[in-house]
Amino acid sequence: MTFRAKLTGLTLCSAMALSLAACSEPEESLTPFEQGLASLENGDGIGAEKVLREALEGGAERADIAAFMGEAELIQGQLAEAREWLGKGEFSDDSRSRGFHMLAKLEMREGNLPAAGRAFDAALKDNMEDPALWVDIGRLRYVGGEQVQAIEAADYAVELGPHYAPALHFSGQLVRDAHGMEAALPWFEAALNYAPDDPAILADLAATQGELGRAKAMLETIRNLAKISPGDRQIVYLQAVVAARAGDSALARSLLQRSGNIAREVPAAMLLSGAIDLQNGNFASAAQTLDKLAKKQPDNKRVQVLLARALSLGGNHRELVHRFAGVALLPSSSPYLVTVVGRSYEQLGDREAAAYFLDRAAQPRSTNLIAMKGSEARALAARRANQSGDNTLSLVRELIVNGQTGVALQKSESFWQQFNGSADASSLAGDAQLVRRNTEAALQRYESSAKVRRPWHLARRMILTYRALDRREDAEALVAQYVRGDPGNVEATSMMASVLVDVQKWQAAASLLDHAMAQGGSRDPSLIALRARVAIALGDKSAGLAFAQKAYQMQPTSPITANMLVLARNMNGMPAGPTEYLMEKARVLGAE
Repeated sequence: MTFRAKLTGLTLCSAMALSLAACSEPEESLTPFEQGLASLENGDGIGAEKVLREALEGGAERADIAAFMGEAELIQGQLAEAREWLGKGEFSDDSRSRGFHMLAKLEMREGNLPAAGRAFDAALKDNMEDPALWVDIGRLRYVGGEQVQAIEAADYAVELGPHYAPALHFSGQLVRDAHGMEAALPWFEAALNYAPDDPAILADLAATQGELGRAKAMLETIRNLAKISPGDRQIVYLQAVVAARAGDSALARSLLQRSGNIAREVPAAMLLSGAIDLQNGNFASAAQTLDKLAKKQPDNKRVQVLLARALSLGGNHRELVHRFAGVALLPSSSPYLVTVVGRSYEQLGDREAAAYFLDRAAQPRSTNLIAMKGSEARALAARRANQSGDNTLSLVRELIVNGQTGVALQKSESFWQQFNGSADASSLAGDAQLVRRNTEAALQRYESSAKVRRPWHLARRMILTYRALDRREDAEALVAQYVRGDPGNVEATSMMASVLVDVQKWQAAASLLDHAMAQGGSRDPSLIALRARVAIALGDKSAGLAFAQKAYQMQPTSPITANMLVLARNMNGMPAGPTEYLMEKARVLGAE
C-alpha cells in the first residue's frame, strides 16, 4: 500500500484503500467507486474512468466523483476532459484536497504555473501532510525558478513519507543535480525498494549507473525495466548508450533510431548521435546534429568542443572560425578548442591569427578567478544577450564585461534578493562579487547555487575560490567529489590527478590520467605531459619519453611540453645536443 493511499487526507478514500490492502477482497465484491480508486492507484486511467462512470450512473454525486474522474483523464492525457471535471473546483469535503491537487497538476501540464500554485494552496488547506502533494509542489517550485524551496519541499515529502517512492525518486534527481551521480545512486536504489515496478525510477537508476561506468549493473537494470514495461522507449535508448560505450557504433545507431529520441530532439540523444557520427567518420552529420543541440544549450561546453571537432574534421574551417574564434579568446576555453581554432586559421592561410591562437593554446591554462575579461569576452556576452533576451542575467554579464563592476554587483545582488531560491541568481551574484574581489562573499553565493545545481563551470570557480582563500583541503575535497560523481569529466579528472601528483601518489595519478585520456583527454598536450611525468616517477622511462614526445609534437610551442621532453630525454640518457636546444627553448618560453 502506498503512502499516497494512506496520507491523502480523504477519510473515505483512505478507509477504502486500507480495506483493499488489508482484506484483498476480490474485485467483483467491490463497489464501482472502490474499483475506480483501485484502478487509479494502479495507474489505470481507462479502467478508473469506466467504473467511476458506472458509479455516477448508479447515483453517486458529481462532487464526490469529480476529483477522481479528473485524475483518470490526466492519466490518459486527456487535458480538456480533465478540466471539465476539475476546472470549477467543485469537490466534496472528503475529496477537496485531492481535487485541487489534480487541478494543480493539470495547470502545470498546460504551463500555467501561477494557477498551479493557487490550486496547490487550496489543496494544502485541507491536507498539509500528503507526501505526494509536496513532491508535486517541489516540482512546481523547481520549474518556477525556486529551486532552493523545491529542495525544502522534497525534504518535507521524504520526512512525511520515508518509504514513499516518488519522494525518494524526486530527492534523488535533486541530489544528482547538486552532488553528482554517485550521491544520487542510493536515493534511486531506496526508491526502487518501495516501488520495484516503477519504470521512471528504473530508467533513472540505469542512466546513473551508466554515467558512473557501471555497465554490468546498468544492463541488469535495463533488463528489469524491459520485463516491467516492454514498450518503454527509454529501454532502447539506454541500450544504445550501452552499445556506444562498448564501441559498437552500428548497433548504437540502430537502437538510437528505434528509440525515437532523435526525432523528438531529446538533448541527451542528440549528443549521443553526434558522438556516434564522429566515431564513424560522418563529420557532416555530426556537425548538423551538434549544431542543433548547441542552439538548444548554448552554454554547454562539451557540445561546443564536439561541434568544433566535427567542423574541423569535416574541413569546415571557415564555419569553425566564425563560430568559435570569439569563444576561444575566453580564459575558460579549453586548450583543445583554442588549438582547433588556430589550426583552422592555418588551413585558411591566415598565419598571423593561427600563430596567435596556437601560442595561446600553448600557455598554461589561466587560473584567473575572473572568468570574463574586457574585449576578449564581448563576443560571448553578445551571443548570450541575443539568445536570452534583455534580462538581468545578460545585462549583468555585459556590465561585468564592460568593467562596470559596481553596477553589476548592485543589480545582481538585487536580483538575488528577489529570487534567492534560484541557482542562476546565486551564481550570477557570485560572479559579480568575484570581479569586485569580494572572495568570501562570492564563495557564499556559489555555495548557495551549488546546493541546487553544480555544473562543472561552477565547481571549477568554487575550487579556484577555495584556493584563493587558502582552503586547499576544501578545494581538493570538491575536486574528488566531482570526479566520483562525474567520472567522464576530463578536466576534473586531470585536476584530481594533479592533486595526487603534488602529494606523490603516482600510481593513483596514473590511473586517473589514463582514464582521462580514454574519455577524450588524449588531445590535451598538458595532460599528456603530466602523464609523462608520472610515468618517469613510476620508473617507466620509455613510456615517459613516448608520452613526452607525443605532447611535444602536439604543442611544440608550449613551455610545459618542451620542459617535459627535456626531462624525459635526460632520464633516458639521450644525446645532449637536442636536449640543450630544448632546455633553452623551454627557458625562453617560460618554463621553470
